[in-house]
Amino acid sequence: MGQKLIYVPECHSTNSSLADLTGHADLPEGLVLITDNQTMGRGQRGNQWEAKPKENLTFSVLLKPKFLAARDQFQLNMAVALGIAEGLTHLVSRTVSLKWPNDIMIGDQKVGGILIENQSVGANLSEAIVGIGINVNQREFVNEHAVSLTLLLQSALSLEDVLIRLLTSLEAWYLQLRSGAVHVLRQAYLNSLYRYRQPQAFEAGGQSFIGTIIGIDEYGRLCVETKTSTKSYSLQEIKMVL
Repeated sequence: MGQKLIYVPECHSTNSSLADLTGHADLPEGLVLITDNQTMGRGQRGNQWEAKPKENLTFSVLLKPKFLAARDQFQLNMAVALGIAEGLTHLVSRTVSLKWPNDIMIGDQKVGGILIENQSVGANLSEAIVGIGINVNQREFVNEHAVSLTLLLQSALSLEDVLIRLLTSLEAWYLQLRSGAVHVLRQAYLNSLYRYRQPQAFEAGGQSFIGTIIGIDEYGRLCVETKTSTKSYSLQEIKMVL
């Protein structure tokens, strides 16, 4: 990953820019498109990604997981999230956790996020554009729950060094997925899952309640147990209240 790299000084979204390119050319797997300034970066639920120009990493990676059934696409989410978490752990020597489905957390603060957009042909995936945003050297955030590597380490980091570290770990976990080690991925993901097996406030269906995350089902839905029931929720159906 990253042997082929496209740099653009500014773009609306690295995912959208890379998608435009894939529509006009057969690009190699592992290609990275990176920018200094993402003016309309997107997160889950349509949220905008907050990142100051030239202070953070905003990039997208092209993958071609043709070996993976479309119904199993959350396995790709797990591999990507674990790769980013492992890379960050090497950099900050702190526990990095994964807030379902795609937030990267250190403690109770968000240091990064992932947005994966898949395409399929028949029953299998054909391409995946993996958008990644990591707060690296930014020191001020509007969101009180956001944090950066430099705030944690109290020193600035090289964006290039952080990128190389992340791509190295990401490739290793992607190869685990490609080799079929799904049980390894699932267990590692659960071990890294934010607030796993801990009572937590949620909102779903217009109601607030206390529940406990007990796992992720085969479709990537969050399994939450309450005093009266156990339910599986998709992304748009439940929200964790911090």
